[in-house]
Amino acid sequence: MEKNRCIVVDDEPAAHYVLVNYIERSADLELVAQCYNAFEALEYLRNNRVDLIFLDIDMPEITGMEFLKMLDNPPKTILTTAYSEYALESYDYGVVDYLLKPISFPRFIKAVQRFLSFNQSIIPQEEEPKTISIRMDGRLIEVKLSQIDFIQSFGNYVKIVTPAQTYLTASTTQQILTQVPASKFVRIHKSYIASINKVSKYEHGMVQINNMSLPVGITFRRELQERLGNR
Repeated sequence: MEKNRCIVVDDEPAAHYVLVNYIERSADLELVAQCYNAFEALEYLRNNRVDLIFLDIDMPEITGMEFLKMLDNPPKTILTTAYSEYALESYDYGVVDYLLKPISFPRFIKAVQRFLSFNQSIIPQEEEPKTISIRMDGRLIEVKLSQIDFIQSFGNYVKIVTPAQTYLTASTTQQILTQVPASKFVRIHKSYIASINKVSKYEHGMVQINNMSLPVGITFRRELQERLGNR
């Protein structure tokens, strides 16, 4: 498993000695740089990936807090300082934890575990598809989801209706429903799937989409109302 790349930014050699020793004892961290001021850290970050910064607050010329404010998208940070008065302000900048010097190894490990837990809680979302692939007249066609107004069951076929064209493909509404993102489409009837953002009006059991009125089945009305309310 790849270790998390970290750097130490502190103007005191003694602080480096302690933190480097602790980092080397941690199986989850890899020390990739030691910086003694904000300028060195900025230069390193400009050209290298860093997952975690151990950052001293009280540094000459540019303080740790000033350094964080300079970064558009700073790595996760654990602050290290002998002064506690900055603790509240530091959390405004997404700081993972705050260690008071002298730092004990158990407290260091607790801060690292907080960093690891934070990273594990961020689950990357799969990118939603932008098109749907259908077979029409023996050819495979890509239809942009953003252009679809609604989808209608039509015997053994399905009609995919856009403002410019209607596509007819051998499929079922249930099969199509599994291929379109649930965040953008909703089933409103056993025969219809609607693009939720294209619905301009819903009343008297009917929805309006680009001058087309579509029926809403009784069993689908509650979900439709909730979805429209959350747009």
